[in-house]
Amino acid sequence: MGAREARGVDRVTGVHARARIEARADGRGGTALPVLAGDGPLAPRRTRAHGTEARVLLVGAMSGPLGGDRFSIDAQVGEGARLHLGSAAATLALPGQAKGEARYDVRLDVAAGGELHWLPEQLISARGSDLYVTTRAELAPGAALLLREEQVLGRAGEEPGRLTSRLTVRLGGTTLLDQELSCGPGAPGGWDGPAMLGGHRSVGQLVLVSPELRDIPAEPRMLGEGAALMPLAGPGVLVSAVAPDALALRRRLDEALTLLTADRN
Repeated sequence: MGAREARGVDRVTGVHARARIEARADGRGGTALPVLAGDGPLAPRRTRAHGTEARVLLVGAMSGPLGGDRFSIDAQVGEGARLHLGSAAATLALPGQAKGEARYDVRLDVAAGGELHWLPEQLISARGSDLYVTTRAELAPGAALLLREEQVLGRAGEEPGRLTSRLTVRLGGTTLLDQELSCGPGAPGGWDGPAMLGGHRSVGQLVLVSPELRDIPAEPRMLGEGAALMPLAGPGVLVSAVAPDALALRRRLDEALTLLTADRN
């Protein structure tokens, strides 16, 4: 018997689950977590703080998302607070008995003077799955964000499922980035062509938005093989990368982050 049957989950309609995290300055130079709640497969857990930064890991309590599931994460960072939010393991999108696509929606809100690092592990699209992911970041002027997304198309030696991912970043009500990528069976033609993934099976983005970038304008450039940096229409940059596998993708994004950190210093 699987974890879903043991928990009494209806496999016909799918699982609906939500995690909520709220970070606030504690008045003593640190960050408090007045809201830390989750249900079903989304279990946020506080880990050891790092300086003034609170740290939270999302721990998967079930398999999924499967077909028909609806997962959502809502993270809010208040003025002067700092939050590092990640996941304990990769997310594996799988086919399910319920009809229709699965949804995974992430909403990030950061107030002026707040800082959020959203650094989950990879999302793996297994054969036969159908997942639509949205990540929407709403930043107030003076907020800072570091965001990483990594998608892996299929497990080892496996064809991918259908995966659509939309990423939107807004600063002070102005859109800095709004992009959508659809891959796998049924996706618009050309997704695996030379103008898109070029045969690679891992794709990722790194977004950095910071007030400091107003004084350090970025120039578009290649960052070695398979990665490129592009300035956003505001104090931010986007790094896009493709790679043959998850390990190579993480290496390329880590190298880009090291370079961006060095530029800021």
